[in-house]
Amino acid sequence: MRIAYGVMGYGRGHAMRTSAVLPELLAEHEVTVFAGGDAYEVLAPLYPTVRIPTIGYVYNDHGGHSAPQTLRRNFAPMTDLMFGGGGSELVEREFKARGIELVISDSEAWTHRAARRLGLPRISFDHVGIIAYCKPHFPPELWLLGRRDAIGYRTLMGVPERILIASFYPAEAAYPGVQVVGPMLRDEVLRVQPTTRDDGGGFLLAYFNKGEHQYLPHIDRALRLLDFPVVVYGTPFRGQIENLDFRAPSNAGFVRDLADCKAVLSTAGNQLIGEAIHFGKPILALPEEAFEQRLNAHMIERMGVGMRGDRLQLNPSDIDRFLGNYDWYRGNMREHARDGRAEARATLRRFIEEIRREQPLRAATKKRWGHTSVKVPEPPQVETEPTPKSRASQRRMVAPT
Repeated sequence: MRIAYGVMGYGRGHAMRTSAVLPELLAEHEVTVFAGGDAYEVLAPLYPTVRIPTIGYVYNDHGGHSAPQTLRRNFAPMTDLMFGGGGSELVEREFKARGIELVISDSEAWTHRAARRLGLPRISFDHVGIIAYCKPHFPPELWLLGRRDAIGYRTLMGVPERILIASFYPAEAAYPGVQVVGPMLRDEVLRVQPTTRDDGGGFLLAYFNKGEHQYLPHIDRALRLLDFPVVVYGTPFRGQIENLDFRAPSNAGFVRDLADCKAVLSTAGNQLIGEAIHFGKPILALPEEAFEQRLNAHMIERMGVGMRGDRLQLNPSDIDRFLGNYDWYRGNMREHARDGRAEARATLRRFIEEIRREQPLRAATKKRWGHTSVKVPEPPQVETEPTPKSRASQRRMVAPT
């Protein structure tokens, strides 16, 4: 089939997940990637890629999200997305010129909406869908934010014909046609064997997805006060400064450092968390204000593989408390390590074949009745913390003090 693969351009996690399945898709189908921002920079050198608009957060001087500036920055692209404009016209024109028959989207709104307007079938393949199409473990303090984001996501993306979700934690589907698999482990990750340091040695790996805004003076001070080395990715800085080693972006280098480190301090992206759990590295998660990352950080604590911290108020005692529970976190890793790539590839293949078989019926229906817009179903009831399956399970989910 001729497939358009849309990739959200904010951050690198969407591109990393896409890279885990693109080679196999390209071997069987004619695939064009549609991406902007960070995802375009990662994918364009490797795959046929069309640059498209993207939306994202704008940061204030304190390293947090600035709502007024984010609204101003995204006003023009959101107007383009919702009501049509140069970006929407570009995507639709490319779809028609390339004879696109199916759209796969990783949280990418322009390709989703162009597919709906053109009557093309869609497969959603991302992590954010766990909020909108599943019943994850929303903690009570985040329940209203979760409902808000779930409704907003379904309004923007709709409910595609098939939904595939990659997640480091499990969740119950709320719609038919939803499949949840483990995190996408890339070839670079699977080729590397982790080292373990239970003697107190090793280094801390620090990663910030937008370090030019997130790596604040109080974080730098907290890391410099540690009595062991710290390798830092995601900032504009380079070179060795005291115990800090600032490194340039490198997929292979980052994976090697992730495998060799003692533990990870980072923002709470799903892709990195899944890879850290695979290597058995405890995570001190400093989530952004986005609900998805806050939920990820909550699940890290609930699973007992790490601790959530406050990125805006991090201090050395937080890191000491995290490392004080290191052995307990390490002991829980094996239970939660998963590789969902094989299952995701098999599921995508099945979804594509099902859609291929449905196409003649869809074309006949469209010819007879005309194309109609997709109505977004009423949001399902989202459950708060479910009762663990057993007392032993409950004990595992309670972090030590």
